[in-house]
Formats: sequence, C-alpha cells, structure tokens
Amino acid sequence: MAHLNDNFLKLKAGYLFPEIARRVNAFCEADAAGKARLIRCGIGDVTEALPKSITAALHKAVDEMAERGSFRGYGPEQGYAFLRDAIAKNDFTDRGVEVYADEIFVSDGSKCDCGNILDILGHDNRIGVSDPVYPVYVDTNVMAGHTGDADSNGAYAGITYLVCNEANGFTPSPPTDGTKLDVVYLCSPNNPTGAVATRAQLTAWVEYAQKNDTLILFDAAYEAFIADPAIPRSIFEIPGARKCAIEFRSFSKSAGFTGVRCAFTVVPKELTAKAKDGSRQPLHPLWNRRMCTKFNGVSYIVQRAAEAVYSPEGKAECKTLIEHYMGNAKILREGAAKAGLKVFGGVNAPYVWVKAPAGYTSWQIFDKFLNEANVVITPGSGFGSAGEGYFRVSAFNSRANAEEVARRIQALKF
Repeated sequence: MAHLNDNFLKLKAGYLFPEIARRVNAFCEADAAGKARLIRCGIGDVTEALPKSITAALHKAVDEMAERGSFRGYGPEQGYAFLRDAIAKNDFTDRGVEVYADEIFVSDGSKCDCGNILDILGHDNRIGVSDPVYPVYVDTNVMAGHTGDADSNGAYAGITYLVCNEANGFTPSPPTDGTKLDVVYLCSPNNPTGAVATRAQLTAWVEYAQKNDTLILFDAAYEAFIADPAIPRSIFEIPGARKCAIEFRSFSKSAGFTGVRCAFTVVPKELTAKAKDGSRQPLHPLWNRRMCTKFNGVSYIVQRAAEAVYSPEGKAECKTLIEHYMGNAKILREGAAKAGLKVFGGVNAPYVWVKAPAGYTSWQIFDKFLNEANVVITPGSGFGSAGEGYFRVSAFNSRANAEEVARRIQALKF
C-alpha cells in the first residue's frame, strides 16, 4: 500500500484562492441569467497584453525553433547565459548591487522557487513569517514537514508569526525578546498589504540575521513597482546581505508573464548554512544540484522573451505597463478613501490593503462586495489571523474596471 505524506493533511481546509473561486462560482450559478457584471480584483493576475517587444521576441524564437540549424533542445537548467547576463547587468550591477550571472537561477515562477527552496533546507529550522503573509510561505513548510499542527486560529506549531499591523506600518521588525529564527521570509513590496520595507528596516533584519545566523528568504516579486528611490529594490543593497539572504524575483507582474512563466532566484556563493556535523556548507551548489536534478530549465522561447524585457523598447513598454497598474491602484485607493474606509498600500505596490468597516469580518466584507457590488476582493484573514478585519484589492485590471470598482465601493452602504 502506498503511504501518504501526512503533512498535507495538516493544511487548513481549502487554500485561500480555491475558496474564493468556490464562492464566486456559487454566485455565478445563482446569477444564471447573467445580470451581474462581475469584476475580479481578487487574485493578482495581470490583464493587459504582453508588450510588443516581448511578443516579437517570442515570434522570432519560435521561428528559430522551426529551423534545424537554430533549433534548441535541452538548455542549461540554470538558464541561458544571454538571460542570466542581462538580469545581472540590468537588475543589479547597473544599480550598483553585487550579484553575478552565475548566482542567478532562471525558473518558471517565484512561487515555485519559494516552495522548492525548502528542498535544500533541514526540517529542524525555526521559521519566521509575517502575519498577514503570502500563504505559500506557510503552506509549503507545512507540506515539507517543517511544522506541527495548526491551532484553532490556523497558526502552526513551529512557525513564529511576526504580527504586522497599523502600528508598525505592516512591516515586521526583528524579534527583540531573544527569539532566534533560523529562516525568515520577508516580502517587499508586500503581498498582501502593499507595504514596503525601508532601508533602515531591511538593515535591521540583515544585522539580526548576521547576529543570529538566520537565513533571509527575500521575495522581491513586486520590486519593479517601487517608485520611491529611497526604498531598496533588492535585499542585496544592504551591506552583509550576501552572507545571509536569498532573493526571489519574477517577470509575472512587471512584464505580464503570469501566463508565460519566468522568474529567477539569486543564491550568493558565499551564503552558507550548517550541516548536521556542524560544518558550514555553501547553499549555491546545493541549489544548483537541486535544479539539475528536478528541473529541465525554462524553455528557450520564454527566455528569449524575458531577455527582451531588458531591451530599450522592452524597458519602456514595461514601464508603461507598471504605470497603468499603479494608476489603477491610485484610483482604487482614492475610491475606498472616499467611501470612508481606511486605506494602506497601493503607492509602491499594486495591492491596496483596506480596513473593513466596524462589525465586519474579512469574509463578511468579501460576501458583501461580491453580492452587493459584484466585485471580487481577497479577505485579509486568508493571509493569516492578523489579516482579520482587512481585505486586499488588486490593481491588476483594466482602467475602466478600476474606475467602475471605485464607483461601486462608494455606492456601498456600510
């Protein structure tokens, strides 16, 4: 008889987004006549077409694949040199950040990498996550057997939850009570709250990591949306981070690749962790081995498309794309504020974090938006217990839809 990985049975019933889909499907079935025009601002999926320079690169790469002399089969699992070099130059060295091409591993998504990185980490690490938090950080640790069971609030034994609230600007600070975390997940700009960590805040985390031998897993999937030049776009802008951090990035939102799939992870060569025998071992070769064993690389076609992101035309087009979504965020922020709601985020991130009116739980406000405004939002409690009483609105939409959602929010009666 085959035996299960029982850790999957620890997961709370229903991942956040499938539960949203279930409720939305029930609403649509009840609205069989199709009278409601549903606008989806829940899942952070992009809506605008791929930039022209990127589709041109895709077409060119497809044509290459049609010719025997230029056809590509298996490529390097770590990514083609042309893309790794472009990433290193444009995202890091041109910005004065020390990251080298051979420390960059191209993948099919930062969500995947955030979970897959656990393959090279042990089972006895004390894990720290923000609360509220992107659910993948928690659930993949549960699946990997790094936690105990969940309590009545959904908090798992073995995980330290770093509460983020209005008082700390929804950005966690390092523990000051002597707690020593072995691994901590940081996300800036943050999903779901739209908060960004300042240079001082990230410096405090790097200093904590150096003092406590902590590994920082830094999710920078939304770094391209940062408009404030004072806000770091990479953890490696902070001195000392190369010895204590891994960074995840994605083309999904900045270049519209949610359906194309391309991302990358940076693992510095001097980064080490402790083996059972007490020795220090570098993580770079372990991640490389993991990639070579379990991954056959991102397709040549997609990597050529990602390379086009760094062309002069690609940079201009992606900038326009980001400005579009951030324009939506501004409209949504202002609409919610005019409705008398307290609003956070949406300035250096494409997510608007909103406090629900008094008397509403996160799921109650979700149902109200769905049934009365015909708008899909994301309940804050789905991101952790500290998210209760809040909800997230995604700016990934058309301009017309963003304007319509702002109007509908103001028309709601609370």
